[in-house]
Amino acid sequence: MGWFRKLLKGSDHISRGQYQGKYGEDRIWDNHRNSMDDLTDIEKEDIDRAIALSLSEEDHLKGKKVVEDDSQSEDDKLCKIDDEEDEYLAKIEQEDEYLAKIQQEEDERLAKVQQEEDERLAKIQREDERLAKLQQDEDERLAKIQQDEVERLAKAQLEEDEQLARAIQESLTIGSPPRSDNDSSFLSYPHLFPPGYRICAGCKAEIGHGRFLSCMGGVWHPECFCCNACRRPITDYEFSMSSNRPYHKSCYREKHHPRCDVCKNFIPTNSSGLIEYRAHPFWLQKYCPSHELDGTPRCCSCERMEPRDAKYLLLDDGRKLCLECLDSSIMDTHECQPLYLEIQEFYEGLNMKLEQQIPMLLVERQALNEAMEGEKNASLHGHHHLPETRGLCLSEEQTVTTISRRPRIGAGYRVTDMITEPFKLIRRCEVTAILVLYGLPRLLTGSILAHEMMHAWLRLKGYPNLSPEVEEGICQVLAHMWLDSELYSGSGNSGASSSSSSSSSSPSSSASSKKGKRSEFEKKLGEFFKHQIESDTSSAYGDGFRSGNQAMLKYGLKSTLDHIHMTVP
Repeated sequence: MGWFRKLLKGSDHISRGQYQGKYGEDRIWDNHRNSMDDLTDIEKEDIDRAIALSLSEEDHLKGKKVVEDDSQSEDDKLCKIDDEEDEYLAKIEQEDEYLAKIQQEEDERLAKVQQEEDERLAKIQREDERLAKLQQDEDERLAKIQQDEVERLAKAQLEEDEQLARAIQESLTIGSPPRSDNDSSFLSYPHLFPPGYRICAGCKAEIGHGRFLSCMGGVWHPECFCCNACRRPITDYEFSMSSNRPYHKSCYREKHHPRCDVCKNFIPTNSSGLIEYRAHPFWLQKYCPSHELDGTPRCCSCERMEPRDAKYLLLDDGRKLCLECLDSSIMDTHECQPLYLEIQEFYEGLNMKLEQQIPMLLVERQALNEAMEGEKNASLHGHHHLPETRGLCLSEEQTVTTISRRPRIGAGYRVTDMITEPFKLIRRCEVTAILVLYGLPRLLTGSILAHEMMHAWLRLKGYPNLSPEVEEGICQVLAHMWLDSELYSGSGNSGASSSSSSSSSSPSSSASSKKGKRSEFEKKLGEFFKHQIESDTSSAYGDGFRSGNQAMLKYGLKSTLDHIHMTVP
C-alpha cells in the first residue's frame, strides 16, 4: 500500500480539489479537471494496476494472517494430539505390563500344574511297575504251580504205567493154558485177560487199561469213587472215612465235626489234636471249653449257655435269664400267691395240711443273703446248697425287703422300675416266713416252695434236730413229687385258676402262675429240674434225696415220715 500512496502523491496528473457547500447541487471543484474522463488511458491503467496491486497485497496480508492463525490452531491441535497419543501409549504400556504379569502368573500356574501332572504320572508309573512286578510274581507262582502239577501228573502217570506194566507182566507169568484136543493152538488172547480181571467197585464194570484208583480194598474208575455226602468224585490225595464210606475232608468235617452251640463254629482241637468240648448233661448242649472262661452268659434257671445271637434278660442283681425261662417267670410276691395256694393244696392232698398261716415273700438276692445273716444264730434250713441261695425257711423275727410290684423290661432287656417294701416278720409259731428268690420260672419257683414248706411242716409237727441228710433229703422228695404232679396231672383246679386271675400282673405272667397245658419247653424245663434233684452230688441234698425217695417208694410217704419221727434222737 506504500507504493500506492507514493504513486498518488507524486502524480502530476491528479489535481487537488476543494469541496465546499452543502450536500446537493451546490458542489464546486477547484481543479483543472473535474472528471475522470479527463484522465488518459495510461493513467487509468496505472490507477487500475495500483488498485489491483493494493487489493492483492491486502489479500495477501489477510491470507497470511489467516494462515498464521490456522497454523497456530493446527499446532495446538497437534500438541493436543501428541499429548493424547502419549497418554494412550502410556496406558498401552501399563496394560502391556498388566498382561505380562498375568501371563507370568499363568505360566507359573501352568508350570505348577505340569509339575503335579508329572508327579501324578510318575506315581502312576510306579504303581504300574509295582502291579507289573506283582503280576510277574503271580505268573511265576502260577507257572511254578503248573510245573509242579505237570510233574505230579507225569509222576502219577509213570506210576500208573508201571503198575499197569506190572499187572501185564503178572498176567503173562500165569501158567500156560491147557491145550486143545488136537494140541494145535493156545487159547485165544482175551482169555488171558478175563473180563473180571479188574472190576470197578463202584459201577461193577470192567476197568480195562484206563486210569483207575486203588483204595478201600478195591479198584475204581476215577469218576466212580465219590463222596458219600455230596456225591461228587473225590480227586484229593487224602479223604476221610466214616462207616466204611468215603468223604471229602471238607464234607466229612461239615457232616461229622461237632459245632459249638454257642459261637456256631467248629469246635477246635486241643494240643493233642483231639476234639475237646463241654456238654451239658441234660440239654446235651456242646460248646467250646473257652466259653466257660470268656464271660459267655448262662441262664440262672435252665443253666444253658446262651448262643451269641440270642437275647436274654439281665436282672438287677446280675443274674441272666433266657427268654424261654422268662416266659413263665414269677417276678413279685403278689404274683406268686396263687402258686403258693396250689402248693398248700398239694400238701393238703397228702394229708399234710399246715394249720398256721405262714407268710411267703419273693425277694431279691441281697435280701435273701441278709435274711440268712439274721438267722445265723438259729438253725437255718433252706434251698441254698447251689452256688446261690434260692429259698429260706425263717424262724426269727426280722424285717425283710420284699418285691411288691413286677418290674418292667426296659431297653437292652434290663429290669427297671422295681418296687420293694419292708415286711416285718412276727414270730407266732416256729416259722416266721418262707422266702423265695424272684425271677425264676414257675416250675422252679414251685419246687423251691414245696421244699421250703416241708421244712416248715417238719418244724411245726415236732421233727427237731434232724440230720441234714434226713431233713434236706425228705424236703427234696416233696419238691420232686410236686414236679411230678405238675408234669403229669394235666389241668389244674379251678381254685388256683380263679386265684391267679385276680392277680394284677400282665396276662402272660398271670397265665404262667397257674396250672394248665404246658408248652413243650416248659415240660422239658420241668424234667430238667427233676434231673437236677436226681443227679445232685451233695451228701445232704443228693444222697439224702435218693435214700428218702427209695424209702418213700418202698414204704410210702406216711410210713417214711413216721419212721423219721421215731428215730429222732
